[in-house]
Amino acid sequence: MKSENLQGKHIRLEPLEHRHVDGLVKAAAGDHELYQWSPVPQTTEEAAKYVATALAWKDAGTAVPYATIRVADSAIIGSTRFWNIEHWAWPQGHAFYGRCLPDACEIGYTWLARSSLRTPANTEAKLLMLTHAFEIWKVLRVCLHTDVRNERSRAAIERIGGKFEGILRAHRMAADFIPRDSARFSIIAAEWPEAKQRLIRLLDRQ
Repeated sequence: MKSENLQGKHIRLEPLEHRHVDGLVKAAAGDHELYQWSPVPQTTEEAAKYVATALAWKDAGTAVPYATIRVADSAIIGSTRFWNIEHWAWPQGHAFYGRCLPDACEIGYTWLARSSLRTPANTEAKLLMLTHAFEIWKVLRVCLHTDVRNERSRAAIERIGGKFEGILRAHRMAADFIPRDSARFSIIAAEWPEAKQRLIRLLDRQ
């Protein structure tokens, strides 16, 4: 699936490439405690594998990964991606029959350098991605999951308008290699206009 830069005032989302490996390692360097709930690469070898996996998923049409770049100095400050991209089997004769754009997707694998927490970076990244998903792809739903133990992430998702749907038990492998329970949130197309205004207000305050 074709990807392009998503440009904001504070950050830019660049399609993830192997050239971003060193910057990812620098962004995540030595902060194991911060990333206890997320699979974040800490070494050059881990980052190279992380990027290779993300690009393989992109080639398979199931993900669109990005490096998160701070506009002020072009520093890499993290990563995020669209993934679990779904194309539904609309029947012939339906208005969506033959549609090539995604019908639903998930936003995940999101992490930032500690220095970029409590800045506009995450809010603007979500605004850029959700705008792309709902206004360019015209998706019907965007899902977000997080480890049920990750209170900071759960609060952040609710703050941007994600609606809590429940707990998925033993849903995925956690960063600490146990079957994790996931808190599931979503925004649907009908909710997007309100969620967009919420994100814009949050960004203005930041």
